[in-house]
Amino acid sequence: MKSATIPSIRVEPELREEVEGLLLAGESLSEFVEASVRESVRRRRNQAEFLARGMASLAAAKAEDVYVDPRTTFKKMQSMLDQARATAAKKKASRA
Repeated sequence: MKSATIPSIRVEPELREEVEGLLLAGESLSEFVEASVRESVRRRRNQAEFLARGMASLAAAKAEDVYVDPRTTFKKMQSMLDQARATAAKKKASRA
């Protein structure tokens, strides 16, 4: 398969200098740009999939007329957060 190119873009010299200053040892500007584009594509794909799942869940809830009260959801989430914090605190204390 042939490779393709991504259009070049004009940026302010300060941005280019900043990017070049952040390159890893042996990393080229082209490699950085490619990695950045790939990461943006992955993030947008994940966002689209997340929204699609949410919309499907909403449609199912409407069709079945089954909803969970937001307060119940927040209480469960708070409980999970409290438990995770307690576990993290125990791990930290055991290392000390």
